[in-house]
Amino acid sequence: MLKERVVFDDLEIGQLAVDLDDQEPEDVIEWALNTFGENVAIVTALQADGMAILDMAYQMSPEVRVLTVDTGRLPPETLAFVDDVRRRYPLVRFDVRRPDHGEVDAMVRRNGTELFRESVENRLMCCQIRKVRPLTQALEGLDAWFTGLRRDQWASRAAITKVQLDHDHDGIVKVNPLADWSAEEVDEYLREFDVPVHPLYAQGFTSIGCQPCTRPVRDGEDDRAGRWWWESDAPKECGMHCPIETGGFEHEVHAILGEANEDGY
Repeated sequence: MLKERVVFDDLEIGQLAVDLDDQEPEDVIEWALNTFGENVAIVTALQADGMAILDMAYQMSPEVRVLTVDTGRLPPETLAFVDDVRRRYPLVRFDVRRPDHGEVDAMVRRNGTELFRESVENRLMCCQIRKVRPLTQALEGLDAWFTGLRRDQWASRAAITKVQLDHDHDGIVKVNPLADWSAEEVDEYLREFDVPVHPLYAQGFTSIGCQPCTRPVRDGEDDRAGRWWWESDAPKECGMHCPIETGGFEHEVHAILGEANEDGY
């Protein structure tokens, strides 16, 4: 027997966003776990914010679902860290998703392995195939997902609420427990509870993605400056979050539709 979905409309989620806005992350996580049960998952690249959420959720529900995407271009440090996290949280139900090999091969044959440096459209297409599509498939059947989004991370994220409808993924609920936290508060939590930390942070990385698209930040740069640093006047987003708000929507449509026209996807 199929479990009945938990669905909210815009009015209901708007009121919940108001009600939860001043609540602590643990309270928001507890609400989501109680509301959605097995149909909610933590989606994380195992960076600091996601690790804080994972640690909090594990205390309440050790068998919580965790989704992460192996794009095929991750740093070796990230792949090794996945194993560290598995050992620390042995009851977590990990689901590692990977892109479709056929789609990746077709993209590389047509555009080369370093296509993402040629244009914003190419970069977004690469992100779409390697990261966004596997995530979209993983979210099918879920009623909600946790993210580590914070308002202070980037201009495109300044208005996020602790719960919102994700219209890019069938209207399921996106839960952002750390929306009003600062990076310092996240770091303080990780230290206090001895949560495993991605080793690349010690090398000056502040936002960690695919190896060729991520570098350490320099003094005075913001936390997202190390992502796609060769681009100018382009959104520091992959399309997983906030594609319309970032102004990257037009780029994404051009990249995705152009690719679809060529390959028939």
